[in-house]
Amino acid sequence: MPLARNKPRISEVPQFSLYGEAVRPDDAESVHIELIETRSRIHDWHIAPHTHAGLFQVLFLMSGHVSALMEDEVWDYDGPVVITIHPSLVHGFDFSEQAVGFVLTVDPHIVFSGGGGEAHGELFSPLFLRPMAIELARVPDLHARMETLLRLLIAESAAPRTGHALMLEWLARSVMLLLVRLEADHRSAELSGRGDFELFSRFRTLVEQHFREQWQVAVYADKLRVTPSRLNRLCLKLAGRSAFDLAQQRLILEACRKLTYVPSGVATIAYELGFQDPAYFSRLFKRHMGVTPKQYRRTHVEE
Repeated sequence: MPLARNKPRISEVPQFSLYGEAVRPDDAESVHIELIETRSRIHDWHIAPHTHAGLFQVLFLMSGHVSALMEDEVWDYDGPVVITIHPSLVHGFDFSEQAVGFVLTVDPHIVFSGGGGEAHGELFSPLFLRPMAIELARVPDLHARMETLLRLLIAESAAPRTGHALMLEWLARSVMLLLVRLEADHRSAELSGRGDFELFSRFRTLVEQHFREQWQVAVYADKLRVTPSRLNRLCLKLAGRSAFDLAQQRLILEACRKLTYVPSGVATIAYELGFQDPAYFSRLFKRHMGVTPKQYRRTHVEE
């Protein structure tokens, strides 16, 4: 739990680019990554209170302990944990000796700009609207993926090659996107109740495993030991679709993938997806996608 501490007066708080560096070079990269030990060891594992001018920072503590001063609170955490920091936040750290982890520092344009259908500002802003501590112990798979991306960032930073700046940006955004997904899952769990969210996650796992068998909703409900009506209410609450629609959606998604990437005939794909009648598969596909399987394939393969 956070502990209260007297808030340092702003006049006493230094402002750095990176810790200990008062001026940011004009040619500084938009993404900087370093190991926690890089600066902490030379400062006896103590990082005094400071702010970063116009830079967003994310601390990834993979093992060890941190006492993090966040404005007027102290957060005590054992790794693995992630702490997000916006530019104006007064923060400092006391690490246990031999703490292991990474410090990712990004320019605002990494957070707020870029191509794609979804504005990055809307996507990443939940991470930095307020400081957050996101624990990773309960999500070992995501923890492992995140650490892999961070080590790739370290390697890319150490040995720049063609497309260096773009690779750094892609990797940094990938790390932040994993955090966004984790935070979104956490918010869903808070809103719906942990039990409901876990039940919904188990349903989605079963759908992924058995959509080709085209189970009826009653079969999914039986496996989950709930009634079909409760399962449907849960799916409508968390996904806005019925359990049947979600299972059908996954089936059609797989059909789209096969039509795009697998050269098999439409009838063969229908049989692989559990349909006994290829004509029925074609009608169902058109109902969902608005075109026949052959039309879909022709359009997407040509693109």
